[in-house]
Amino acid sequence: MAGPPPKPWPTGEAIQLEPLVRRVLAPNPSPYTYTGTQSYIVGIGDGCAVIDPGPDEEDHLLALDAAIGEEHVCAIMCTHTHRDHSPAAKSLAQRTGAPIVGCAPLVLDDSGPRADASFDRTYEPDRVMEDGEAMTGPGWTLRAIATPGHVSNHLCFALDETGAVFTGDHVMGWSTSVVVPPDGDMADYMTSLEKLYGREEDRIYYPAHGEAIEKPRQLVRGMIGHRRQRENQILRHLSEAPHEAADFVPKMYKGLDERLHGAARMSVTAHLIDLERRGLVTRAGDEWRAN
Repeated sequence: MAGPPPKPWPTGEAIQLEPLVRRVLAPNPSPYTYTGTQSYIVGIGDGCAVIDPGPDEEDHLLALDAAIGEEHVCAIMCTHTHRDHSPAAKSLAQRTGAPIVGCAPLVLDDSGPRADASFDRTYEPDRVMEDGEAMTGPGWTLRAIATPGHVSNHLCFALDETGAVFTGDHVMGWSTSVVVPPDGDMADYMTSLEKLYGREEDRIYYPAHGEAIEKPRQLVRGMIGHRRQRENQILRHLSEAPHEAADFVPKMYKGLDERLHGAARMSVTAHLIDLERRGLVTRAGDEWRAN
């Protein structure tokens, strides 16, 4: 996990990344969002789409207004419904009249401890895109790639014309994704990584956090290997003694910012649940043991 680059960051500026793609950084940096959420504008001239409009903050909405200018907004597209990605969709739709399309709304079981504190429950899409479905505009086609794992409703969007993929939080340019049960699922996450790795046509990834990824398949291969390494670490520690999920964090995430220890514990828990389903570990209360 890399630290953020030195300031100043280009917050609020429209950065042209390639002829069809502009990026606008939201003013919401944090240990979980790096320098902030990156909204993308696809298309230029006759009509555009806005991907991951970000937090519902007036400064960011004004920056998006300035970047869009007089262009017609054909669609507001969300990769998933974490609160740093989708809340501005409603305000931007009111400003532009554009439909909200993309991921499904995420409704979690309300029994037991709340697990949806980070979710945008105001998200109401006009159209939910299924795997392989396309949204089109003047000179561009954005195709949905279902990539559950980080959360169950996560989509990436492939720009057919250029080989670019907007990867949301599934693949980021600064860190691996956090997988938080019960909605986050490590087996699904790994399957989604394998799915992206199999897409040889993809040229570049534009993540919601961090820099563009110019060797996407190489990075994804490394991410798969990293997760397998974490899995092996867990099994090795359990072969020595039973552990609770929190016990793994200081052993496996040395030097990690303490503010991220909770996220690391959740990802370890997601690994443990996956290993349990595969019959490799067993739990009794909060304690986990190797089989």
